[in-house]
Amino acid sequence: MSYPSVDKLQKTLAEHIFHYTKDAKKASGRALGTLVEIITFYLIKDWGFESSMRIEKHLAEYSNDKISHNVEYSIHPVCKKVQISIEKKLPITTKKIFAALEKDGLIKKNAWEKYEVKNSSLLTTQEVVKNACVLAKNQDRVLVAFIKKDNQKEVVIEIIEQMEKPFAMLECKRVGVEEGMKKGPQTIEKAKQGAYVAKSVSSLQKIRNENGVLCGALPVNGKFIFKEFKKLLKEVIDSDDRKMYENIILTIGVVSNHGNWFTSDNPNKELLVLSCSYDWLVFLTDGGLAMFIDELLLNPLKKYKPVQKAFLDSYDIGKGGKKRQNQFTKVQMNQKADFLLQEYFRENRNKIEKWLYVISPKDLTVKRLRKQITILSKKNW
Repeated sequence: MSYPSVDKLQKTLAEHIFHYTKDAKKASGRALGTLVEIITFYLIKDWGFESSMRIEKHLAEYSNDKISHNVEYSIHPVCKKVQISIEKKLPITTKKIFAALEKDGLIKKNAWEKYEVKNSSLLTTQEVVKNACVLAKNQDRVLVAFIKKDNQKEVVIEIIEQMEKPFAMLECKRVGVEEGMKKGPQTIEKAKQGAYVAKSVSSLQKIRNENGVLCGALPVNGKFIFKEFKKLLKEVIDSDDRKMYENIILTIGVVSNHGNWFTSDNPNKELLVLSCSYDWLVFLTDGGLAMFIDELLLNPLKKYKPVQKAFLDSYDIGKGGKKRQNQFTKVQMNQKADFLLQEYFRENRNKIEKWLYVISPKDLTVKRLRKQITILSKKNW
């Protein structure tokens, strides 16, 4: 199935899935935004950074912790990780996970009381997974749980102790085109919001010289290092000097909707604002988004039918006219759909990589971005 634009794809979703809503096109537009977030999440997960991920974390500005910003994804240094097997009696809660850790001798009895314990369900009675499920946290550390395997009798869970401060963050930006308009009315405001966050959270700050060249300013030992930004970013990431990288946060933006954000001949203001603010700005192509929707949601192979069902059940109206629980978001995902999405991304890595186009830095590839994240993940935090 081919779609000339994301706008046409949005209309298809409006006609076939969201026809029961008051504003079908707006509902399908919101769903497209959710799908961009899900694609980004499973991409980073497939890159091997699942153990490092958090979702919707409040991230403080650099040297100004009175102000924090909610970011969609953050990637954190991993301190420790352990695995446990737990009987599959639903729901699987924080309390049950800590009891299993104590039983296996992996933590001392009540050792977790030094943390602020969260009342979370990693797996609900409806078999919905909470992605990057936070179990407990204190000022410096966070305990996060992920499901690794499920044989219907036992569930293998990985518990990770992460550092609270991340070394990278990602945000997804998408605004749909309204009928009769060339672009959405809030595109520039959303771009400015994303740009402000991207510019404020990292110790590596962006400035321009009198010739318009983007430079970096990095505070180290009471002084600033000034260099061309691209060169300084590479130097910081490759450095073994902890003072160079200890407060860096690699900022990554993922944008979508080709017709709205970007034209190859004339990048619009919104795109320019974002590309000048994020360390990396990656574009999810119309073709990639359409392929994901076609192969998993509209016309899936038989084995991917549970993914389609989880999506449709999230937006369908149940008995009594009440909307059903959403089980197809970056935070909550139907368990069968979760395992199948991981399989889809694993089996289609080469194809999925072609869905992504790096807008900035120019002349670099998504492979280079992955390498930078990998280098940062292995540093002595």
